[in-house]
Amino acid sequence: MLGDYHLDQSGHFTAPNATSEKSTMSHSALPKPSTSSLSEKLEGSIRIPGDKSISHRCFIFGGLASGETRITGLLEGEDILNTGRAMQAMGAKIDKQGDVWVIQGTGNGCLLEPDQPLDFGNAGTGARLMMGLAGTYNMKTTFIGDASLTKRPMGRVLDPLRQMGVQVDAAEGDRLPLTLHGPQTAAPISYRVPMASAQVKSAILLAGLNTPGITTVIEPVMTRDHTEKMLQGFGAELTVETDSDGTRHIHIVGQGKLTGQNIDVPGDPSSAAFPLVAALITKGSDITIRNVLMNPTRTGIITTLQEMGANIEILDQRLAGGEDVADLRVRYSHLKGIIVPPERAPSMIDEYPVLAIAASFAEGETIMDGLDELRVKESDRLAAVARGLEANGVECVEGEMSLIVRGRPDGKGLGGGTVATHLDHRIAMSFLVLGLAAEKPVTIDDGNMIATSFPEFFDMMKGLGANID
Repeated sequence: MLGDYHLDQSGHFTAPNATSEKSTMSHSALPKPSTSSLSEKLEGSIRIPGDKSISHRCFIFGGLASGETRITGLLEGEDILNTGRAMQAMGAKIDKQGDVWVIQGTGNGCLLEPDQPLDFGNAGTGARLMMGLAGTYNMKTTFIGDASLTKRPMGRVLDPLRQMGVQVDAAEGDRLPLTLHGPQTAAPISYRVPMASAQVKSAILLAGLNTPGITTVIEPVMTRDHTEKMLQGFGAELTVETDSDGTRHIHIVGQGKLTGQNIDVPGDPSSAAFPLVAALITKGSDITIRNVLMNPTRTGIITTLQEMGANIEILDQRLAGGEDVADLRVRYSHLKGIIVPPERAPSMIDEYPVLAIAASFAEGETIMDGLDELRVKESDRLAAVARGLEANGVECVEGEMSLIVRGRPDGKGLGGGTVATHLDHRIAMSFLVLGLAAEKPVTIDDGNMIATSFPEFFDMMKGLGANID
């Protein structure tokens, strides 16, 4: 864990003995290479940190709602804390009491204009969601980020905001740094999202919270639905209609009241994917991953690995805070290559890098298509994965939005390379997993940014028996 946080005199989160709010931010640190090597077996039981998507939304909705919100199990990665800092800069009061985060929200429609730019570091989700939330307020809000985030396009969120009356001053290509100038009164829209993106959908729904009338998002392909579920839980007037072809029409009535809630954040399935794949490819492994979110929009990686022959046992299925949760027992498995259905991509888009690692040890070819969204993540993840595989002796073919991986079940000849992570935490963790079963060690050029989403990664993996330096 990152330790107990308190509010300093400037009104920012700081860790004990920290010298400034930037003291734990990876994008200001010198690169820290890391190497993983062949491991005997992984064994033990672990609890995964809280889900990243839900944690972002906890700070946002809790900071906006009237009254008190109490959160347990929050992911305390830098991305999430940056979202918390942004909400605090707009008037929310946020503190940590033991293991519980306590938020006194502003009330819907009552955010304050921040007096400084909002720095999201590496957090694309936080930046895009907060653009939606703050954009429709009659105020000026400036967004900045690290070198990785400033390269990522924001037009997909800014375009619908412009339709609602928001004026945008942005760097070339609708990139950060950018400033939003909100209208006197925003206009509700009906917007059909042109791509499967939970971030775009969520940004529009958040913009609709401060907009009179009904804002509608039309979603042809369902993406993770945490925003809809949580908004309803906080009291928003939100309804979902689904056509016979599966198209969803999500309606939100603006300017309603949100009320603070108690939330226990379930474990992040995207984070669980790293020890899960590590156990599948490391001989003799037998681990249990507890308290994993099993929302159907997030379990594509589990379904895919099971189709590849993975021994994944789903235990103690239960409901927690309106979400499906379970424990996963994972054992070393002989995997086989498959064709991954392109329509599954929205439910596992963040997991393709580590799926490619599993495919590297599978018999035959694994074909992944529909991966265009990977081009606009923290890095061009599709290219980064392909280059990392090639550097470590894995045969692969990179297409415009596809990847074919030819596996080596025995791991012979694999490894020995250094991977350029491009400040991308998922690239870093994925290739450290590769090194655990490869014949030769695998090195990543920087492991600092892993703290953005999974600060416990190194200690947790070493505790299971992984050889990672």
